[in-house]
Amino acid sequence: MFYRAGLQSAAAFASLSLLAGCGLLPDSSAQPNRRITVGTTSSPSTLDPAAAWDGSWELMRNVFQTLVSFPAGSSSPEPDAARSCRFTDATSTVYRCTLREGLTFSNGEKVDARAVKYSVDRIRKIKVKGGPVGLLGSLDRVDTEGTDTVLFHLVKADATFPFVLATPAMSLVAPGEYPADRIRDGGKVTGSGPYVLDVYQPGKRAELTRNPDYEGFADRKNSAVTIRYFDHSAPMVAALKKKQIDATYRGLTAEEVVSLEDDQQDHNGLQLVETVGADIRFLVFDPEDPAAGKLAVRRAIAQLVDRDALVAEVYRGTAEPLYSMVPKGIAGHTTSFFDAFGDPDPAEAKRILTRAGIDEPVEMTFWYTTDRYGSSTAPEFAEIKRQLEASGLFRITLRSAPWKTFQEGFTRGDYPVFGRGWFPDFPDPDNFIAPFVGEESVTGTPYPADEITRDLLPSSREESDRGAVSKQFRRAQEILVEDVRLLPLWQSKLYVAAGEDIGGGERALDPQTVMQMGELYRKTSW
Repeated sequence: MFYRAGLQSAAAFASLSLLAGCGLLPDSSAQPNRRITVGTTSSPSTLDPAAAWDGSWELMRNVFQTLVSFPAGSSSPEPDAARSCRFTDATSTVYRCTLREGLTFSNGEKVDARAVKYSVDRIRKIKVKGGPVGLLGSLDRVDTEGTDTVLFHLVKADATFPFVLATPAMSLVAPGEYPADRIRDGGKVTGSGPYVLDVYQPGKRAELTRNPDYEGFADRKNSAVTIRYFDHSAPMVAALKKKQIDATYRGLTAEEVVSLEDDQQDHNGLQLVETVGADIRFLVFDPEDPAAGKLAVRRAIAQLVDRDALVAEVYRGTAEPLYSMVPKGIAGHTTSFFDAFGDPDPAEAKRILTRAGIDEPVEMTFWYTTDRYGSSTAPEFAEIKRQLEASGLFRITLRSAPWKTFQEGFTRGDYPVFGRGWFPDFPDPDNFIAPFVGEESVTGTPYPADEITRDLLPSSREESDRGAVSKQFRRAQEILVEDVRLLPLWQSKLYVAAGEDIGGGERALDPQTVMQMGELYRKTSW
């Protein structure tokens, strides 16, 4: 997902407590009266799941329900609104779900098979530009059997379909409240999720209270949550220090993270929980460009980029070097680019160019967007320019544009080399390979990669055991290294900062790095 607000497995947690002695038990006596307030810089762009393929998922995960979802600590979807789900055939083309009994939406409507079919069909009918309809490319039709069974018929084998159903975009909505042919207006939500949305002020706050009729696997450890939306991280951190909010998620800058780690005494008893994130940054090369179209040029750049220096100098250790398009923590991750190129080596880069008959410094223009991936993007590209020019082999011109202009430019093929980011829709290696290859690559630059698109991806999608597809994805990553059409740079780390009396931060981020508010609680002592 190219996340609008700037979305991996939450399996690798490292809690960095800034004060010692934290208690571990929820304070059940405080739950009825003590609302937990969470700050974020990720404000929803919509409250209707049929339009949401962005940071709106953060709120939706907590007020809507999906057939399957990710329990804390799990990297595989499990039944939630459904009692059971499974493929009915060995080729993974029919997916059957049976609903829990007695589920209702917050307006009293039944959560039944008809409502599930309605929810999915309206996504395809409304077909919002830039919306989640793109996730349903393998779906042929939805059928129902009785009131409690839904069958999803796929046009081709796709074992990743359960992961798609687990995204908040596939949230179940009440047919009586959501028009079949248009997005619902206003600030209301009618769902069956862990919380009910009582008050919503766009860009300011969302007031959530525990849904008494919720039936699912979420174990809510609090009774009410307020989400406060901030335009910038500085006032959010200030509010945390003043105890005006209890925790933060999304939006901390590298400097703020380092400050929270290093300057313990000035933060009045805060804790920081670090999670390996799944969002990645990479370079895209246009094969039609006279310079970027030469394999030797791309290989020389891959031989020169120093990811360790990039992470240290620009991101101050709040990101990790990435040597594969499939990040660490996702099944199938490798270090294929390091295996092929090793440490930065200007002498080897020069040999690569010389063997291709390139003896003069290569002049190239690198593009990046100014308003999508954060304030560190410009320094990041300045560091890449410095590294390449220090070798004496390249002369780099940096150009930038706001996202709308930038998007139009790379779609037209105007940019020889440009930077992109990817926030996964679901934690499967398919979602880090498939979007970037084929004629409809989401980078805007067609990349046929025939072996990947015709053989490796189709065969991997026939395998419902996602742990058994590592062979296909290892080979796919080898091909990406051979072509160097994409050059991975780094993957994120995510941080939850909270007061010392708040627990659950280490379990709050699900594998889609969406916060499950029910995991937060007040401790009995600390």
